[in-house]
Amino acid sequence: MMLEWSYLVGPLVGGVIGYITNDVAIRMLFRPHQPKYLFGVHIPLTPGIIPKERYRIAEAVGQTISEHLMNQEVLERTLLSPELIGRIAGTIDRFAAAQRTNEETLEQFIRHYLTRQELESMRGQVETDLTKMLYKKLSDESVGTKISHKIMEKVLEKMQSGMAGVVGSTLGLNQMAELVAEPAEHLMAKHINELISQHSEQMVSHLLKSESEKLMQVPMCQLMEDREQQVEQLKETAIALYRTIITERLPRILNALNISKMIENRINEMDMNDTERIVHQVMDKELKAVIWFGALLGCLIGIINTIF
Repeated sequence: MMLEWSYLVGPLVGGVIGYITNDVAIRMLFRPHQPKYLFGVHIPLTPGIIPKERYRIAEAVGQTISEHLMNQEVLERTLLSPELIGRIAGTIDRFAAAQRTNEETLEQFIRHYLTRQELESMRGQVETDLTKMLYKKLSDESVGTKISHKIMEKVLEKMQSGMAGVVGSTLGLNQMAELVAEPAEHLMAKHINELISQHSEQMVSHLLKSESEKLMQVPMCQLMEDREQQVEQLKETAIALYRTIITERLPRILNALNISKMIENRINEMDMNDTERIVHQVMDKELKAVIWFGALLGCLIGIINTIF
């Protein structure tokens, strides 16, 4: 009976030792988190391997991810994949379809994304910019000249039409028109330009404000009526713009982001308790397998020692 137990003790002891040593080894990857001292003398193997080498590990992980997992080629291939482009197009289509039955006014719709103050500020800025742009265009002296020229053309047409039945009147009318047309145009152009200079900015501002207020009260479903072609064009433009940004701007974006440094800093900022918890969440089964493999290996060594 004692002989039979001697055959069991060796493998059991070997298994327990293997289990404990591997469990301790895994724990020592993380613990202790800080160096320990005894009577002022640094205790070897403290802190654990990962806390001790965290800055080097963080730098290596950041470089590996940025160079192999999130480099320009990988990101460009992913971001421009047919599947992702299809999802973007589908999102735009669903958004447009939802707006065709949306009875909210344009103002109510925008308020989902902007506060009232932001909306009013944006409207005011747009109205101001458009007013300045239109006023600058109207203040051009050629505007008055073009308007006066068109007016004189219409006046002469009416005069010729009215006098067409009077014998010999057409020739005299043409001669008179040649005499008065040019100075009349110049005088009219001068007065038109003065009126535009004095009143157009206020008129344009009032008109834009009025039309802006009306537009804001139009329901979204009404704005979307018979806009299928425009929506399709907008979708194509948005996708084309997205492709351009990815192909032309991605290197600058990656350079500005500096993914390697970003990951390195994030790892260094993490508390070691959180780091340990995350590693165990990801590799819990694998780490336990290593511990039990140590127990199995210790048991096999115990069996071999018992036999030989």
